Amino acid sequence: MSIETMRSWKIGDVEITRIVEVNAWEDDITMLLPDATPQTVLAYPWLQPHYATAQGKMIISFQCFVMRTNEHQIMLDTCIGSDRKREFDIFTNMRSDFLSDLEQAGFHPDEIDFVLCTHLHFDHVGWNTRLVGGKWVPTFRNARYLFGRREYEHWMMLKETHGYHDLNHMDDAVQPVVDAGLVDLIDPEHSICPEIKLRPTPGHTPGHVSIGIESRGKRAIVTGDMMHNPIQLERPDDTARFDMDQAMARRTRVKFVDDLANSDVFVIGSHFNEPTGGWIVRDEAGCRLAQRPARGK
Repeated sequence: MSIETMRSWKIGDVEITRIVEVNAWEDDITMLLPDATPQTVLAYPWLQPHYATAQGKMIISFQCFVMRTNEHQIMLDTCIGSDRKREFDIFTNMRSDFLSDLEQAGFHPDEIDFVLCTHLHFDHVGWNTRLVGGKWVPTFRNARYLFGRREYEHWMMLKETHGYHDLNHMDDAVQPVVDAGLVDLIDPEHSICPEIKLRPTPGHTPGHVSIGIESRGKRAIVTGDMMHNPIQLERPDDTARFDMDQAMARRTRVKFVDDLANSDVFVIGSHFNEPTGGWIVRDEAGCRLAQRPARGK
Protein backbone atom coordinates (compact mmCIF):
# COMPACT_ATOMS: atom_id res chain seq x y z
CA MET A 1 0.00 0.00 0.00
CA SER A 2 1.13 3.60 0.03
CA ILE A 3 1.28 6.62 2.25
CA GLU A 4 -1.75 8.03 0.37
CA THR A 5 -4.06 5.55 2.12
CA MET A 6 -3.11 6.73 5.60
CA ARG A 7 -5.52 8.74 7.68
CA SER A 8 -5.19 10.12 11.19
CA TRP A 9 -7.70 11.24 13.77
CA LYS A 10 -7.24 13.15 17.03
CA ILE A 11 -9.33 12.10 20.01
CA GLY A 12 -8.31 14.65 22.62
CA ASP A 13 -4.61 13.96 23.21
CA VAL A 14 -4.69 10.57 21.45
CA GLU A 15 -3.62 10.34 17.82
CA ILE A 16 -4.89 7.34 15.83
CA THR A 17 -3.35 6.51 12.45
CA ARG A 18 -4.68 3.97 9.97
CA ILE A 19 -2.19 1.65 8.22
CA VAL A 20 -3.82 -0.12 5.24
CA GLU A 21 -2.53 -3.43 3.92
CA VAL A 22 -5.31 -4.38 1.46
CA ASN A 23 -7.37 -1.43 0.26
CA ALA A 24 -10.96 -1.37 -1.03
CA TRP A 25 -11.41 -5.10 -1.56
CA GLU A 26 -14.68 -5.91 -3.35
CA ASP A 27 -16.54 -9.16 -2.65
CA ASP A 28 -20.00 -10.66 -2.81
CA ILE A 29 -22.06 -9.71 0.24
CA THR A 30 -22.65 -13.42 0.90
CA MET A 31 -19.00 -13.67 1.95
CA LEU A 32 -20.04 -11.65 5.01
CA LEU A 33 -23.81 -12.08 5.30
CA PRO A 34 -24.78 -15.49 3.88
CA ASP A 35 -28.51 -14.65 3.74
CA ALA A 36 -28.06 -11.33 1.93
CA THR A 37 -28.14 -10.57 -1.80
CA PRO A 38 -26.90 -7.70 -3.96
CA GLN A 39 -30.43 -6.28 -3.68
CA THR A 40 -30.00 -6.22 0.11
CA VAL A 41 -26.97 -3.97 -0.35
CA LEU A 42 -28.63 -1.77 -2.95
CA ALA A 43 -31.51 -1.09 -0.53
CA TYR A 44 -29.14 1.26 1.34
CA PRO A 45 -27.91 3.83 -1.22
CA TRP A 46 -25.76 5.62 1.39
CA LEU A 47 -23.34 2.67 1.29
CA GLN A 48 -22.17 3.79 -2.17
CA PRO A 49 -19.50 4.55 -3.23
CA HIS A 50 -17.35 3.94 -0.16
CA TYR A 51 -18.76 0.73 1.31
CA ALA A 52 -20.52 -0.89 -1.64
CA THR A 53 -20.46 -0.93 -5.42
CA ALA A 54 -23.27 -0.02 -7.79
CA GLN A 55 -23.60 -3.76 -8.46
CA GLY A 56 -24.31 -4.55 -4.81
CA LYS A 57 -20.90 -5.89 -3.80
CA MET A 58 -19.48 -4.94 -0.44
CA ILE A 59 -16.20 -3.04 -0.11
CA ILE A 60 -13.91 -3.65 2.86
CA SER A 61 -10.27 -3.01 3.70
CA PHE A 62 -7.70 -4.92 5.72
CA GLN A 63 -5.93 -2.46 8.00
CA CYS A 64 -4.74 -1.76 11.50
CA PHE A 65 -4.24 1.29 13.66
CA VAL A 66 -1.37 2.75 15.63
CA MET A 67 -2.09 5.08 18.52
CA ARG A 68 0.07 7.71 20.15
CA THR A 69 -0.73 8.99 23.63
CA ASN A 70 1.33 11.39 25.72
CA GLU A 71 3.21 8.37 27.10
CA HIS A 72 2.83 5.39 24.76
CA GLN A 73 2.85 4.15 21.18
CA ILE A 74 0.38 1.31 20.72
CA MET A 75 -0.26 -1.00 17.76
CA LEU A 76 -3.90 -2.06 17.51
CA ASP A 77 -3.84 -5.31 15.53
CA THR A 78 -1.15 -6.06 12.95
CA CYS A 79 -2.87 -7.04 9.68
CA ILE A 80 -2.03 -10.11 7.56
CA GLY A 81 1.74 -10.13 7.12
CA SER A 82 4.10 -11.15 4.34
CA ASP A 83 5.55 -14.56 3.44
CA ARG A 84 2.72 -16.57 5.02
CA LYS A 85 0.84 -19.72 4.09
CA ARG A 86 -2.84 -18.97 4.61
CA GLU A 87 -6.16 -20.72 4.10
CA PHE A 88 -7.10 -18.30 1.30
CA ASP A 89 -4.80 -18.04 -1.72
CA ILE A 90 -5.23 -14.27 -1.97
CA PHE A 91 -3.50 -13.86 1.41
CA THR A 92 -0.76 -16.46 0.84
CA ASN A 93 2.80 -15.19 0.29
CA MET A 94 1.63 -11.59 0.31
CA ARG A 95 4.15 -8.78 -0.02
CA SER A 96 3.22 -5.41 1.39
CA ASP A 97 4.77 -2.09 2.41
CA PHE A 98 3.39 -2.37 5.93
CA LEU A 99 6.66 -1.72 7.80
CA SER A 100 7.77 1.13 5.57
CA ASP A 101 4.28 2.66 5.75
CA LEU A 102 4.47 2.43 9.53
CA GLU A 103 7.78 4.29 9.59
CA GLN A 104 6.53 6.91 7.11
CA ALA A 105 3.68 7.53 9.52
CA GLY A 106 6.27 8.29 12.23
CA PHE A 107 6.29 4.98 14.13
CA HIS A 108 9.41 2.80 14.34
CA PRO A 109 8.83 -0.84 15.31
CA ASP A 110 11.40 -0.64 18.11
CA GLU A 111 9.54 2.28 19.69
CA ILE A 112 6.16 0.54 20.00
CA ASP A 113 5.29 -0.03 23.66
CA PHE A 114 2.25 -2.31 23.30
CA VAL A 115 0.76 -4.52 20.59
CA LEU A 116 -2.91 -5.11 21.37
CA CYS A 117 -4.80 -7.72 19.35
CA THR A 118 -8.59 -7.37 19.40
CA HIS A 119 -8.70 -11.12 18.69
CA LEU A 120 -6.47 -13.78 17.17
CA HIS A 121 -7.75 -14.25 13.63
CA PHE A 122 -4.95 -14.36 11.05
CA ASP A 123 -5.61 -10.90 9.60
CA HIS A 124 -5.17 -9.21 12.99
CA VAL A 125 -1.89 -10.81 14.12
CA GLY A 126 0.26 -11.19 10.98
CA TRP A 127 2.88 -8.53 11.55
CA ASN A 128 3.34 -9.63 15.15
CA THR A 129 6.34 -11.33 13.56
CA ARG A 130 8.50 -11.12 10.47
CA LEU A 131 10.68 -13.64 8.68
CA VAL A 132 14.41 -13.17 9.29
CA GLY A 133 16.90 -15.78 8.11
CA GLY A 134 14.18 -18.39 7.81
CA LYS A 135 12.94 -17.79 11.38
CA TRP A 136 9.86 -15.95 12.63
CA VAL A 137 10.95 -13.22 15.05
CA PRO A 138 8.93 -10.53 16.90
CA THR A 139 8.49 -7.41 14.78
CA PHE A 140 8.03 -5.18 17.82
CA ARG A 141 10.80 -6.55 19.99
CA ASN A 142 10.51 -3.93 22.75
CA ALA A 143 6.72 -4.16 23.07
CA ARG A 144 4.46 -6.13 25.35
CA TYR A 145 1.97 -8.10 23.28
CA LEU A 146 -1.49 -8.06 24.88
CA PHE A 147 -3.79 -11.00 24.17
CA GLY A 148 -7.11 -11.59 25.86
CA ARG A 149 -6.77 -14.52 28.25
CA ARG A 150 -10.00 -16.20 27.17
CA GLU A 151 -9.17 -15.55 23.52
CA TYR A 152 -5.70 -17.05 23.78
CA GLU A 153 -6.89 -20.07 25.73
CA HIS A 154 -9.58 -20.79 23.13
CA TRP A 155 -7.11 -20.68 20.24
CA MET A 156 -4.65 -22.86 22.14
CA MET A 157 -7.45 -25.38 22.67
CA LEU A 158 -8.11 -25.36 18.93
CA LYS A 159 -4.42 -25.83 18.25
CA GLU A 160 -4.10 -28.72 20.67
CA THR A 161 -7.25 -30.46 19.44
CA HIS A 162 -6.72 -29.70 15.72
CA GLY A 163 -9.96 -27.75 15.91
CA TYR A 164 -12.32 -26.40 13.30
CA HIS A 165 -10.26 -23.36 12.27
CA ASP A 166 -7.22 -22.90 10.03
CA LEU A 167 -4.32 -22.49 12.46
CA ASN A 168 -1.20 -21.64 10.45
CA HIS A 169 -1.04 -18.18 11.98
CA MET A 170 -0.72 -19.62 15.47
CA ASP A 171 2.68 -21.07 14.53
CA ASP A 172 4.12 -18.11 12.64
CA ALA A 173 2.47 -15.07 14.27
CA VAL A 174 1.44 -16.01 17.81
CA GLN A 175 3.72 -18.73 19.17
CA PRO A 176 7.00 -16.89 18.38
CA VAL A 177 6.05 -13.90 20.55
CA VAL A 178 4.89 -16.25 23.32
CA ASP A 179 8.22 -18.09 23.13
CA ALA A 180 10.05 -14.76 23.28
CA GLY A 181 8.35 -13.98 26.61
CA LEU A 182 6.66 -10.86 25.23
CA VAL A 183 3.00 -11.79 25.84
CA ASP A 184 0.74 -10.63 28.68
CA LEU A 185 -2.69 -12.23 28.97
CA ILE A 186 -5.29 -9.62 29.91
CA ASP A 187 -8.91 -9.38 30.99
CA PRO A 188 -11.61 -8.08 28.59
CA GLU A 189 -11.96 -4.73 30.41
CA HIS A 190 -8.22 -4.08 30.72
CA SER A 191 -6.99 -0.47 30.68
CA ILE A 192 -3.72 0.10 28.86
CA CYS A 193 -3.51 3.68 30.12
CA PRO A 194 -6.02 6.26 31.38
CA GLU A 195 -7.13 7.10 27.83
CA ILE A 196 -7.50 3.57 26.42
CA LYS A 197 -9.73 0.84 27.82
CA LEU A 198 -10.99 -2.40 26.29
CA ARG A 199 -14.69 -3.04 25.75
CA PRO A 200 -15.79 -6.72 25.65
CA THR A 201 -17.59 -7.48 22.37
CA PRO A 202 -17.70 -11.30 22.25
CA GLY A 203 -19.21 -13.48 19.56
CA HIS A 204 -16.96 -13.05 16.56
CA THR A 205 -14.48 -14.91 18.76
CA PRO A 206 -14.88 -15.84 22.45
CA GLY A 207 -12.63 -13.11 23.79
CA HIS A 208 -13.08 -10.45 21.13
CA VAL A 209 -12.73 -6.86 22.34
CA SER A 210 -13.24 -3.41 20.90
CA ILE A 211 -11.10 -0.47 21.98
CA GLY A 212 -12.46 2.59 23.73
CA ILE A 213 -10.56 5.87 23.65
CA GLU A 214 -11.45 8.83 25.84
CA SER A 215 -9.41 12.02 26.21
CA ARG A 216 -10.28 15.64 26.99
CA GLY A 217 -13.99 14.95 26.73
CA LYS A 218 -13.74 13.28 23.30
CA ARG A 219 -14.67 9.62 22.82
CA ALA A 220 -14.06 7.02 20.14
CA ILE A 221 -14.20 3.27 19.71
CA VAL A 222 -12.41 0.94 17.31
CA THR A 223 -14.73 -1.95 16.50
CA GLY A 224 -12.40 -4.82 15.72
CA ASP A 225 -14.35 -7.53 13.88
CA MET A 226 -17.60 -7.07 15.77
CA MET A 227 -18.68 -5.78 12.35
CA HIS A 228 -16.95 -5.66 8.97
CA ASN A 229 -19.06 -3.33 6.83
CA PRO A 230 -21.40 -0.46 7.76
CA ILE A 231 -24.37 -2.37 6.33
CA GLN A 232 -24.32 -4.12 9.70
CA LEU A 233 -25.43 -0.87 11.34
CA GLU A 234 -28.70 -1.33 9.47
CA ARG A 235 -28.72 -5.09 9.92
CA PRO A 236 -26.93 -5.90 13.21
CA ASP A 237 -29.13 -8.94 13.79
CA ASP A 238 -28.15 -10.63 10.52
CA THR A 239 -25.97 -13.71 10.84
CA ALA A 240 -22.35 -13.06 9.85
CA ARG A 241 -20.39 -15.91 8.31
CA PHE A 242 -17.14 -15.73 10.27
CA ASP A 243 -18.56 -15.30 13.77
CA MET A 244 -17.66 -18.25 15.98
CA ASP A 245 -20.75 -17.78 18.17
CA GLN A 246 -23.26 -16.28 15.78
CA ALA A 247 -26.08 -15.77 18.29
CA MET A 248 -23.82 -13.95 20.74
CA ALA A 249 -22.29 -11.86 17.95
CA ARG A 250 -25.76 -10.73 16.88
CA ARG A 251 -26.62 -9.70 20.43
CA THR A 252 -23.31 -7.85 20.73
CA ARG A 253 -23.89 -5.89 17.51
CA VAL A 254 -27.46 -4.98 18.40
CA LYS A 255 -26.39 -3.66 21.80
CA PHE A 256 -23.45 -1.78 20.29
CA VAL A 257 -25.65 0.01 17.76
CA ASP A 258 -28.32 0.76 20.36
CA ASP A 259 -25.72 2.13 22.77
CA LEU A 260 -23.91 4.34 20.27
CA ALA A 261 -26.62 5.51 17.89
CA ASN A 262 -26.96 9.31 18.00
CA SER A 263 -24.17 9.59 20.57
CA ASP A 264 -21.00 11.67 20.41
CA VAL A 265 -18.78 8.56 20.13
CA PHE A 266 -16.68 8.47 16.97
CA VAL A 267 -16.68 4.94 15.52
CA ILE A 268 -13.70 3.55 13.60
CA GLY A 269 -14.45 0.30 11.78
CA SER A 270 -11.50 -2.06 11.64
CA HIS A 271 -12.54 -3.26 8.17
CA PHE A 272 -14.49 -0.19 7.06
CA ASN A 273 -13.17 1.22 3.81
CA GLU A 274 -12.29 4.91 3.51
CA PRO A 275 -13.42 7.10 5.26
CA THR A 276 -13.34 4.32 7.93
CA GLY A 277 -14.59 6.50 10.79
CA GLY A 278 -17.80 8.35 11.54
CA TRP A 279 -20.79 8.66 13.84
CA ILE A 280 -23.71 6.24 14.03
CA VAL A 281 -26.82 8.24 13.15
CA ARG A 282 -30.27 6.70 13.50
CA ASP A 283 -33.39 8.52 12.32
CA GLU A 284 -36.54 7.93 10.28
CA ALA A 285 -34.35 7.10 7.26
CA GLY A 286 -32.59 4.27 9.08
CA CYS A 287 -29.18 3.76 10.70
CA ARG A 288 -25.98 4.76 8.96
CA LEU A 289 -22.37 5.85 9.38
CA ALA A 290 -22.26 9.62 8.93
CA GLN A 291 -19.47 12.15 8.74
CA ARG A 292 -21.26 14.40 11.21
CA PRO A 293 -22.76 13.40 14.57
CA ALA A 294 -26.50 13.44 15.14
CA ARG A 295 -27.91 16.93 15.49
CA GLY A 296 -27.14 18.41 18.86
CA LYS A 297 -24.21 16.09 19.63
